[in-house]
Amino acid sequence: MQAHGQATAAGQIRPAQPRVIDNVWITLSDGCSLAAKLWLPPDAQDHPVPAVLEYIPYRKRDHKAIRDAEIHGFFARHGYAGVRVDLRGSGDSEGLLRDEYLQRELDDGLEVLRWIAAQPWCSGKVGLFGLSWGGFNALQIAALRPPALGAVISVCSSDDRYADDVHYMGGCLLTDNLSWASTMFGFNACPPDPAVVGERWREMWLERLEGSGLWIKHWLQHQRRTAFWTHASVCEDYDAIQVPVMAVSGWADGYSNTVFRLLQHLSVPRRGLVGPWGHKYPHMGGPGPAIDFLGECVRWWDHWLKGIERGVGDDPMLRAWMLDRRDPLSPETTGRWVAETVWPSPDIERRGYRLIPGALVPDDGGSTGGGDELSIKSPLSVGLFAGKWCSYAETTDLPSDQRLEDGGALVFDTAPLTEDVSILGAPELELELAADQPVAMVAARLSDIGLDDRATRVTFGVLNLTHRDGHTQPQPLEPGRRYRVRVPLNDVGQRFFAGHRIRLAISSSYFPLAWPSPQPVQLTLYAAGCRLQLPVRTPKPEDATLRDLGDPRTAPAPPHTVLVPAERHWTVRHNLANNEVALDVVNNDARVRLDDIDLTFSRNVKECWSYRNERYETVRGEVVHERSFARPGGDGAPDWSARTVTRTILTSTVTAFLIRATLDAYAGDIRVFAKSWDEAIPRDLM
Repeated sequence: MQAHGQATAAGQIRPAQPRVIDNVWITLSDGCSLAAKLWLPPDAQDHPVPAVLEYIPYRKRDHKAIRDAEIHGFFARHGYAGVRVDLRGSGDSEGLLRDEYLQRELDDGLEVLRWIAAQPWCSGKVGLFGLSWGGFNALQIAALRPPALGAVISVCSSDDRYADDVHYMGGCLLTDNLSWASTMFGFNACPPDPAVVGERWREMWLERLEGSGLWIKHWLQHQRRTAFWTHASVCEDYDAIQVPVMAVSGWADGYSNTVFRLLQHLSVPRRGLVGPWGHKYPHMGGPGPAIDFLGECVRWWDHWLKGIERGVGDDPMLRAWMLDRRDPLSPETTGRWVAETVWPSPDIERRGYRLIPGALVPDDGGSTGGGDELSIKSPLSVGLFAGKWCSYAETTDLPSDQRLEDGGALVFDTAPLTEDVSILGAPELELELAADQPVAMVAARLSDIGLDDRATRVTFGVLNLTHRDGHTQPQPLEPGRRYRVRVPLNDVGQRFFAGHRIRLAISSSYFPLAWPSPQPVQLTLYAAGCRLQLPVRTPKPEDATLRDLGDPRTAPAPPHTVLVPAERHWTVRHNLANNEVALDVVNNDARVRLDDIDLTFSRNVKECWSYRNERYETVRGEVVHERSFARPGGDGAPDWSARTVTRTILTSTVTAFLIRATLDAYAGDIRVFAKSWDEAIPRDLM
């Protein structure tokens, strides 16, 4: 019997305790050293195994230590070397991290892969694995065709950094752009651990504090699709990827569309998995049932990295969770798994609906109806109950009852359905419209109206109308002129029950999910030229026979103590005294002590999105991150502690975005660094 596990029925492995190497240095060709943590099967030195690499900036030593041990420890117990590497300039690694997915990062990744493949415990085959950032760079590095790479699992990522990422959607500025920039502002300000890097920790820390930069400034300087965004967007050349890809996401995540595009455009063996989850690995994910995702990963690795028959070739190309319902007052969902053997599926029917005042009616190809003109000038409050573009928290950041939004929108309902209707894919809205301003946006929401009249948002889309012909060369609107535009909505799987109604709601703003246009806009819709297309799927008997995906499994977590539990709040308030409307968000992680290294860390986040008196020049977003680290001294050594506070405020005028930001860092009680930014960036038809 091999020490790392004995093969059993169905290719399963009898787990054995892995050997954990807390830190190993990978020295790159330019002399920079990256910090890595390894989980190795006990006899890997004598019996080399494939490796699985996760390559991210989220600090292996503390913030991701528990999660990493559960995931990479699981892989090691099932016959793989788990490798977690902090990107250059993050965690305990040397250097500076100046932005996401730069060529320097990808080139470093190629060197890391070569290093792994050359280790005596590695068979020479490596898989790339990751969620979000790690899912992005797994695809991006795969497109560079490193010889050692055998397969990829990309979770919650995008193939298109402009059109379908945290920054912009439909040419509109997402406010998650500020949230995400602030998250990385906080991460980049964190120090390395003196227990790993020694006395040079302060020098490395000060270098990061001074040199990492204000990323939101970079992102706002590129408001249209340029080479800044096409770099590392694998959609520019899908054929560059020549290894098998498993693409995974969830309907509550911001990145579900990627799965469908990868299935359609990649030419390699591929599998898509979309569940009811948010921005999390599916064994951790909610809302909805979690699965044995790590077991699914091992099946994938066994097939492509070891050549073990695990039935992967029999899996459908796409497996998706068909939502039945989600109560907008709770995170709970119900539904069932469905599958398609190819994507796009020939079994999906495009079903059309016409828009008439207040109603969606089947498009039977007959009369287009009258010349109804429908106008809307939405209040800024439409969007306060939209939830987050990309859900992280499962309970607080999902959309609420959409009746709270629909009063500021044009609403079109079907008659009560006479039978169940299931959709799978991307609905699309075609509009004939005019605007009274040269820069305008339109937002569209699709909701399920239950028997109790509650409105549950199913999917949505937004479009900057100056981007109506593409994102590279936007053109201002001619006020009053009619235009025909297409508004794609996010892919979704949803069953509408008989007796329910399907609602389309259209508004001229959607704050704070998307930043508003420079000035209030009145949109006029010409109903005769408007259509909604739904991707209707007929249920298949074989859906009931799909393989069970099992219950979540992980390796044991390292010993740790939760000192303060996590705290999540979303509060909408309207102060009638000064007519200020605000969405306040509290997103505090648990304060945790890692008992084996006696390190305590925490992350507290507050966001506020507000406006006053319905005036567009008062729209404001503010995000504050506070991170802290502490370790008691021993053997006469002093205690060590570090704390950082970052604050970013985004406002705008008719002509510019305004950024104010501050960064303060403390060693113990002494402030060792302070810096501020005050930036104005011209609006580019945004």
